Amino acid sequence: MAAPEEPELSQAQTEKLLQFQDLTGLESMDQCRRTLEQHNWNIEAAVQDRLNEQEGVPSVFNPPPSRPLQVNTADHRVYSYIVSRPQPRGLLGWGYYLIMLPFRFTYYTLLDIFRFALRFIRPDPRGRVTDPVGDVVSFIRSFEEKYGQSHPVFYQGTYSQALNDAKRELRYLLVYLHGEDHQDTDEFCRSTLCTEEVITFLNTRMLFWACSTSKPEGYRVSQALRENTYPFLAMIMLKDRKMTVVGRLEGLIQPEELINQLNFIMEANQTYLMSERLEREERNQTQVLRQQQDEAYLVSLRADQEKERKKREEQEQRRQEEEKVRQSALAEERRRRTLEEEKERKSECLPPEPPADDPESVKIVFKLPNDTRVERRFLFGQSLTVIHDFLFSLKETPEKFQIVTNFPRRVLPCLPTEEQPNPPTLKEAGLSRSEVLFVQDLTDD
Repeated sequence: MAAPEEPELSQAQTEKLLQFQDLTGLESMDQCRRTLEQHNWNIEAAVQDRLNEQEGVPSVFNPPPSRPLQVNTADHRVYSYIVSRPQPRGLLGWGYYLIMLPFRFTYYTLLDIFRFALRFIRPDPRGRVTDPVGDVVSFIRSFEEKYGQSHPVFYQGTYSQALNDAKRELRYLLVYLHGEDHQDTDEFCRSTLCTEEVITFLNTRMLFWACSTSKPEGYRVSQALRENTYPFLAMIMLKDRKMTVVGRLEGLIQPEELINQLNFIMEANQTYLMSERLEREERNQTQVLRQQQDEAYLVSLRADQEKERKKREEQEQRRQEEEKVRQSALAEERRRRTLEEEKERKSECLPPEPPADDPESVKIVFKLPNDTRVERRFLFGQSLTVIHDFLFSLKETPEKFQIVTNFPRRVLPCLPTEEQPNPPTLKEAGLSRSEVLFVQDLTDD
């Protein structure tokens, strides 16, 4: 059984198909078409999802709420820097540490047990992300209320959007997870994150995305990055065509050390970023070349389509003209047959010709437009309509005509009108026993 033929593409769909092939580098036109049809010919969504499929990046257009964020965190070459809390010093410090140790152990143990039991009673509401942008904006607003307006520029969008922008712009993305309940969070925000040198460094060198882990969006990112403690920072970049975590900074870190560590991570991965830039330039050049070829193909295609359109129009015009001629011929044939039938009917309905010795008879000689003569006798008492019907029944008589006397010249009223519904008789018309009447052709009129 033959497969059903696919519907023909419109001109706009053809252009989108070629543009999509340029942007994605796919060789199969069928695969390009299927992908565009799945996205209802939305080329932006189709290209974005194709790139996400290749590189494991979440989609900006249609992010699935239940699917984990796809960032490569399994790279064993990830640089990790953890700042441990300072050990107690001196006899007093150790004594205070040993006294508080059982209380801290008991507190955190009971807290973990309570949280574990609470999960069975009421599922964690952070597991359902309904408004990721709202979560980020809400965190930024609460951060500014607590720490002021002087801070690095927060990326005001979802984590997925930040990943896509960093990938598109080939920039580093620094992710900060804000643990509100952690003892070092407040000091880190005031003494490190909001300092002038850190603000300047982050704003000029990378994108900066942050969210609280108490928000669903922040909690989802936390589940993906698997931090050990707070404050937590993760450096993400495009590496081997995947958005990859290349550095992790955990714990309370000072401003100068933070800048040094970020610089170290960036320098260690600069070659990957340069390689990606070169590869993208080559890809762009290939796309430009292919786009030029496709434009030339489209010009040729449009020219062929225009020729085909004109050819179809000419064929249709010829067909219509032929059909018009055929219909005209049919109409003329019907008119001719109708006229012949009407002539036969008039001939059959004519009264018989009176004899020559009838005192009431009138001899009339008719001169037809083709210079032929026809002679017939009628009765004085007959209507002029009988004369008209007789002439109409003749084959030589035109379709439309009038009967005219020679002297004095006048047109005989042979047909009924509104003023004279009953035409006069031959006698009333003033005809003598012998007359010569002329038949005038009115067909052209």
